[in-house]
Amino acid sequence: MICVRKLAAATLLPGIVAAAILVSPARADVVTDWNVIANALVAKDVGNNPKLRTLAMVHVAMSDAINTAQNRYTRVVATLPAAPGASAEAAAATAARQILTQVYPEQKAKIEEAYATSLKPIPDGPAKTEGIKLGMAVAEAVQADRANDGTNIPDTYRPHTTPGAYVPTTLPLWEQYARAKPWVLKSADQFRPGPPPALSSAEWARDYNEVKNLGGTKSTARTSEQTEAVTFWENVNFGPAWQAAARELAIKKEMSLAECARLFALLNMSLANAYIVNWDAKYNYNFWRPVTAIRNGDQDGNDATERDAAWTSFNTTPLHPEYPSQATINAMIASAILESVFGPLKAIPFTATDVRDPKRTRQFASLADMAEEQKNVRVWGGVHYRFAIRTSEDVGPKVAAYMIENTLKPVP
Repeated sequence: MICVRKLAAATLLPGIVAAAILVSPARADVVTDWNVIANALVAKDVGNNPKLRTLAMVHVAMSDAINTAQNRYTRVVATLPAAPGASAEAAAATAARQILTQVYPEQKAKIEEAYATSLKPIPDGPAKTEGIKLGMAVAEAVQADRANDGTNIPDTYRPHTTPGAYVPTTLPLWEQYARAKPWVLKSADQFRPGPPPALSSAEWARDYNEVKNLGGTKSTARTSEQTEAVTFWENVNFGPAWQAAARELAIKKEMSLAECARLFALLNMSLANAYIVNWDAKYNYNFWRPVTAIRNGDQDGNDATERDAAWTSFNTTPLHPEYPSQATINAMIASAILESVFGPLKAIPFTATDVRDPKRTRQFASLADMAEEQKNVRVWGGVHYRFAIRTSEDVGPKVAAYMIENTLKPVP
């Protein structure tokens, strides 16, 4: 089975988010089908941390189910006996359906409708029956593995303050991910970077002044092209662009079912790890965002940083500490994973589509160019310093390299 089974858009995702249908590929297999379905469902979640956790669970479950039936790549969680007589397609669809109905019980009717569409082309018989049974068992194993991963423990973040002093009363989002259990990695702090530059340093002053100059709401230095890029790359578009790129490339390469499953499991586990590795560093260093630093530029002890009391960031400042850059780590990880499968990204053109408006796109000569723009917009939008980008450019490839080397290996 290769990634070339034709599906009409009207039947691919019955009843699930029309925008997702419009940006989904015209041809797909069960893995890419359920990637679109899962992305449509996670789109309503608040924060990217739980979105990637769900996508990783879905794709690990599908990959483990397929490889329990086909034995092409090592499994991540499931240790069930090999099931060569089971339908890999039925197993994968069932595993995805089981994960998603557990995470989104209120969407069960729509998920079941999509599941029925997935199973319809598979002939009835023992293989289909065994595949369904296998998918349910694998999903149960993945759910058990993640049940105590620390992502749902209470948020105990303690705002830094002095008695009597006001601090913003909206707490940061998903602080518990800083202590969560990653996929495959040894620990959340395995690739923790060194600290941000000292406030007395020339590096701090240089990068402070760059974001102050380019990233403010009233900036006259930011070009119209940079402004357009910032408005496109809001958080809602970062993740879906890499998922769409993976689907498009998988279909063009006509990957086998097991190859397709490995790609999406590896990509989404690695991106889920990005939100754990980065949150570990963010909450360890608890570094201030530009909007805080620039309004207090007279208190950092550096004569080269002048205060702007009315400065605001062009992008809305995210509800978590600044250092390092999540968008950059994600771009570096996704680039490394895709490049390991498809070759140099500088040779692969791509058109990114706004998930809110499919008519709005950004065209790139290469996926490498898209990754570069995703990094830069965080400075142009006023929410990151350049040194956070540089640090993340070092961390992301280390996470990806470890994942490529230590999981989903070909079975001899």
